[in-house]
Amino acid sequence: MALEMGKINDGVVARRRRLSELFSEDHPSSVTRNGSEFAFDREVIRTLGEKLPPPLHPRLKLPVIFFFDSAVPDSCLLTDKVALEALQILGELSRFREFTGGKLWVGRAIVYAIMRKYPTAIQVMMG
Repeated sequence: MALEMGKINDGVVARRRRLSELFSEDHPSSVTRNGSEFAFDREVIRTLGEKLPPPLHPRLKLPVIFFFDSAVPDSCLLTDKVALEALQILGELSRFREFTGGKLWVGRAIVYAIMRKYPTAIQVMMG
């Protein structure tokens, strides 16, 4: 099972990039854990750049990573407070949501809905 999860995680970016960097590039990209190019959807980056306040751009690293834990099969874990702030501004997560012990559990259906709305800006990593 660990081998299969490792294969799935090979597609996750190795180095997350700041929205401010990606927003200024013609072909925003990063590199995955297996060394492949990960191309961001330019339209999604533009949308995020326009909808999020400029002071957030250098603080938000993309893609936002949610962690899947088989012990909690109906939810994914978010550990990035800046990502939560951005998702709240975008109206994807309630302003009443907050971290407890540095963690925020989000229903898997909500995470997948956000992924569909902002393709390439959200990834799920298997744990």
